[in-house]
Amino acid sequence: MKKQILKAFTLLMLAGGISGCGEGFLETDYYKGVDSTTGLGTVNNIGTALNGTYYNLFYYYFAGNYAITIGDIPTDISYWNTLTGHWDNIYKFTFTDTENYLRYIWEYGYRVADNAARVIQAADNLYGESNDAEKASLDLYMAEAYALRGYSQLLLANIYGHQIKVNGTDFSSELGIVVIDEPKPALVQVARSTVGESYAAIVSDLKNALIHFTAAGKDRGDLNYLGIAAVNGLLARTYLYMEDWANAKQYAEAALNAEGITTLTYGNDAYKALYNSGTSNSESMFALSITASQNWSANSCGSLWSSYNFSPSPKLLSLYGENDCRTSIFADDKDATPAQPKFNGGKFAHFSSGNPAYGTNYIVNAPEMFLIIAEAELKSSTGTLANAQTALLTVAKRNANITSVTDLPDNKTELMAFLKDERARELFQEGMRLWDLRRWDENASVYAYSAPEIKFSFNNYKISDLVFPIPSAEVTAGFGIEQNDWSKTLPK
Repeated sequence: MKKQILKAFTLLMLAGGISGCGEGFLETDYYKGVDSTTGLGTVNNIGTALNGTYYNLFYYYFAGNYAITIGDIPTDISYWNTLTGHWDNIYKFTFTDTENYLRYIWEYGYRVADNAARVIQAADNLYGESNDAEKASLDLYMAEAYALRGYSQLLLANIYGHQIKVNGTDFSSELGIVVIDEPKPALVQVARSTVGESYAAIVSDLKNALIHFTAAGKDRGDLNYLGIAAVNGLLARTYLYMEDWANAKQYAEAALNAEGITTLTYGNDAYKALYNSGTSNSESMFALSITASQNWSANSCGSLWSSYNFSPSPKLLSLYGENDCRTSIFADDKDATPAQPKFNGGKFAHFSSGNPAYGTNYIVNAPEMFLIIAEAELKSSTGTLANAQTALLTVAKRNANITSVTDLPDNKTELMAFLKDERARELFQEGMRLWDLRRWDENASVYAYSAPEIKFSFNNYKISDLVFPIPSAEVTAGFGIEQNDWSKTLPK
């Protein structure tokens, strides 16, 4: 991997470490330099380095925007009104291997993975000589570091590799990512693992996170840090992509149980209140610490879904019933017209301030867990239609016209079609749609135009073939990264 991405990185992190010591999470006006190769010799410094790893995750080049946004923009549920130029190459499928969005996702994804590996290694080295209180802290740090590495590599594997399973067909032998199982020295030769090996590493990291949470005896109980519920949720998502239905269901249920969630929010006012501010979503298990005081301003997701002119597509809007509370957060800007829609931010609207730039990314959320359980029940040989209906109803009742399982389809084929639409309705703006379309092997329609009509530039696109290019600078640097054969997978 080239020098500028996985060099021996001097971590510029928050002072105060994991306890905060009075400082806010991701405070940017006071830093403490910790050298990653020599400075991680104390419990406090390891905690400080962990906070810096969160910062790289939080940054808009990665989960703060780009790595999430890319899962929605080139799909059938987003719409670009052409008035600005952000994300247009991704939306139109005219990107190349020099696309900046792809370059920055790669760079910051590997910063997260590599820095997490350094935290794990340093904590493990210090563990044997530590007292019980220090060991509890180190276990907590390792739990979160394993979770950060697992989550970052899951995003990277989806973006730069083939979907691991596509409607029952196994693509585990395709090229995946460079797995970061330990810190990588500068200028070292590396190679991409297979997709199957990449997913095995992801599962291992997330399970190790749970082991260390158990050893620590707790997680932080803070929405802005990865904890037990969120890690179970990420395992459920990972197993869903692997079509391991039993484990997907098991970990989705564990996530809900850890958070004590048995139902969701219904009604326009209550649903809208979920997106009032940075920590207002009571259904979320992990969210980024984006607030009115710390945000990415013009580079935020909220700006993209408002002033930078992306909105729900006419197709997506047509999927909602007239009494669906999820549309309570959909509003148009005063300058919008039917032909040139302009959105208010939706899930990023930050209704307490009215400024979409302040809206946070809710990364792991309870509705997704109910949808995973429903799909697992439908797909598993041991699942039942009744159980699938029950789990799906919990989410589908966002539409006030759906009140019982009798309002849902009564056969597996039609219920699966309903579930696919329900995932579009519920998970819009959470970066899931592209991976759903690929793993279901949908003949997709992409590059919407001609609002308010439902029209697409490309139809019947075999989107399961799509792979994004590895950044060209990474390939030409000569450290062993092999390029994807990506151009032939674009729609024609």
